[in-house]
Amino acid sequence: MLARQRQAVILEEARRTGAVRVSDLVGRLGVSDMTVRRDLDVLASRGLVEKVYGGATSVVGKSTDEPGFEAKSVRQRAQKEAIAEIAAGLVKPGTAIGISAGTTTWTLARALDSVPGLTIVTNSIQVADVLRGSSQPDRTVVLTGGVRTPSDALVGPVAVNSLRSLHLDVVFLGVHGMADGPGFTTPNLTESETDRALVEAGRRLVVLADHTKWEIVGISTIADLDEADVVVSDDGLSERAIEILREKAGELIIANVPGDDE
Repeated sequence: MLARQRQAVILEEARRTGAVRVSDLVGRLGVSDMTVRRDLDVLASRGLVEKVYGGATSVVGKSTDEPGFEAKSVRQRAQKEAIAEIAAGLVKPGTAIGISAGTTTWTLARALDSVPGLTIVTNSIQVADVLRGSSQPDRTVVLTGGVRTPSDALVGPVAVNSLRSLHLDVVFLGVHGMADGPGFTTPNLTESETDRALVEAGRRLVVLADHTKWEIVGISTIADLDEADVVVSDDGLSERAIEILREKAGELIIANVPGDDE
């Protein structure tokens, strides 16, 4: 089992039970005490668990916690880049697409520069800034109006009304969390309404979410798991998460992230 896969298993267990013990993880994962402790160090450095004597406890943010764009942009960069590369391959020249706010969708926007003839609708200031610098002369970028959130999304009635009149080929959605039951969620009530309007404008829905989003639940649901035509995640996703997503989503694509260690 690769390091990211081990860490996903540890994180999922910590969130399920509230705490994990090094001794239990050694037996479950079949690795050394030191390997488990290194995995816990990695998870703790990301703020996902809190190390305690003999193990770690879960650190689950409030369902309304919403880190700013800059804070989120430094997390899981390699995973986001691998996910974005796959997602960009799903975009056909000459189509109309929607891109929601988020750091993974922002990474996707940067990967779209070589695709000609696109019309792109977004409620993200950051995504629009990237697209504005495109080398493609035939690109059209539509930025919705609205009220700005901590994640640089434009939300509210103005954004919703502008989206409800549009018809898009594909919508790429970034999410705060995904879980069996709650589905794809956000910590911002107003943003969830805007995201739902964006989802409804598209014929196909592609959700971009790295493995750390699994079992994170925001206050409001954007879409159920089975509403996604495609989910693109990374190889740190736990086996249980893979099983659920393959059962409920239309298709699950796993991005291989370079640099896996022990």
